[in-house]
Amino acid sequence: MPYPELERRLEKLQDLRAWVVCLTGGEPTLHPSLVKIVSRMRELGFRRRQMITNGYRLTEKLVEELNEAGLTDLQLSLDGVQKSATTMKVLDVLRGRLETLARHARFSVVLNAVIGAAPPNEAIEVVHFAKSHGFAPRVLFVHDASGQVRLSAEELAAYHEVKRLLGRAGREARDYRERLIRDGEAPFRCRAGSRYLYVDEFGKASWCSQTRHLFAKDLMEYGLADLRRQFHAVKPCNERCSVGCSRTASAFDEWRGQGV
Repeated sequence: MPYPELERRLEKLQDLRAWVVCLTGGEPTLHPSLVKIVSRMRELGFRRRQMITNGYRLTEKLVEELNEAGLTDLQLSLDGVQKSATTMKVLDVLRGRLETLARHARFSVVLNAVIGAAPPNEAIEVVHFAKSHGFAPRVLFVHDASGQVRLSAEELAAYHEVKRLLGRAGREARDYRERLIRDGEAPFRCRAGSRYLYVDEFGKASWCSQTRHLFAKDLMEYGLADLRRQFHAVKPCNERCSVGCSRTASAFDEWRGQGV
């Protein structure tokens, strides 16, 4: 995507009073203007400038450039420890990149342990690695195309051990994961489309990446009326949602009514 188009969208998000912007993908480190994009995010005044990466292209040089550009947060997910027929985004493959990150990054690093993509106990080892290297560990579930989760008994046991290791950090957004597992649903007043926007490569703003078929509008046409409308819009997928970004961005307004 050309840099001028990305810059135009960042300026629009500034007009909408966004204070966090996260670069996702695809893979952000493939973009030739990545460092310039992060620098522009800082110039525009976004208080948190984040990036989600698969980690494959992290080098000491790139990490130092991102330090200077003003990146504040980086997030990386590991499917497990050993590579398999379904994934190579694992600790054994990325260990060297992660150690480089631990030595040189001046920004916060969140390392997600994913349950559902590899033998469940590997998620526990990922959490131990994260804690020993100064990263903030977090747990994610593999969900289906609609954002729903189904865990086996072995995966459930691994999740509870990971949650014990994480302590309070494992109970984000009113401990929605536990409620999903226990009750099969965890209703909430989703403010996606208002507190949280997912903007795809075509410039369409949606509630989240899983609901682009339900709602999408061109970001450049988005305004205050849209933010208000989507703040109050009841999302039909909210009860079984496992999209952490939507959950945590909505948590501040859980006490407010919806559907007005």
